[in-house]
Amino acid sequence: MKAHDRSVAGIRCTEVLDDLSDYFDGELDHGRAEQIEAHLKGCDWCERFGGDFTVAITTLRRELGEAPEPPPDVHHRLMERLQDD
Repeated sequence: MKAHDRSVAGIRCTEVLDDLSDYFDGELDHGRAEQIEAHLKGCDWCERFGGDFTVAITTLRRELGEAPEPPPDVHHRLMERLQDD
């Protein structure tokens, strides 16, 4: 499936795809997030892709769960190793 790269709501499809992961993670500023939402409402292609992307990420997060915390001494050992080189 190829993106159409239309401009909808002042943002192009390729820009939406570049920012989709950050949008999904809530890492965009409010204005950019609103711009992406407006684009998704007006662009069928991006809306479908975004929906598929959301399902994939949600499924992966549910199946994989949270990453375990590393043991407390890992950071210290890593820093020592880096200084040895």
